[in-house]
Amino acid sequence: MSGSLVSPELRARIRGLMTPIAIGLGRLGLSPNALTVIGFLIACVAAIAAGVGAWLAAGFLVIFGGVFDLFDGALARATNQVSKAGAFMDSTFDRWGEGVVYIGLVIGCLGEGFQLGAVLAAAAMSSAFMVSYTRAKAESLGFAPGKGMANVGLAPREVRLVILTAGLVLAGIVGTANPLLVLETWSLPFGIDLARPWAGQVWLFWSLLLITVLATITTIQRIVATLRQAAASDG
Repeated sequence: MSGSLVSPELRARIRGLMTPIAIGLGRLGLSPNALTVIGFLIACVAAIAAGVGAWLAAGFLVIFGGVFDLFDGALARATNQVSKAGAFMDSTFDRWGEGVVYIGLVIGCLGEGFQLGAVLAAAAMSSAFMVSYTRAKAESLGFAPGKGMANVGLAPREVRLVILTAGLVLAGIVGTANPLLVLETWSLPFGIDLARPWAGQVWLFWSLLLITVLATITTIQRIVATLRQAAASDG
């Protein structure tokens, strides 16, 4: 099973890089579960930033929270604290944090008068949750044992975070600093502006649309992979 934009080898390499930092945080007295909760709180702050339209700050917080989220697992493995309860906490707070960020985006887009962005943020959240659900359900039924399902699909969580971060950072930088914004504009429905395609809302549009499409494809890939395993086991 494959098809992910993030290979198992790259995952392992990144986890190896995170281990020394995670051990350092552990020496400060932080447990893996504490790191999990801190990562969730960072996502909440990112959601607040997005909710008030501070796109650049939200982008940096999203990627920082995504990197920070790697520390809990790395610390648990390095200190032999791996447990089912910890895995449950990690998965639950990951999903919760991702959902909170999208809610912040919905609020922020509505505040900017960008209704289509709010719709796409909701669609991206729904598609992202389906990616996680198909993995969780398949693994609970005995398919793709271990972390096999994590390697199926184009857009696992880390890919979605990178795309979202890029859209937010570009929205924050380009959308507020371009002198050409004084030019006459052509408006389309849903608050899209054609005459300034570099405006912040357009970067959000493309990043949220890309997440929605890739997450939907990933969900379908995981459904197909599970059905193939089911057919093979029944055959």
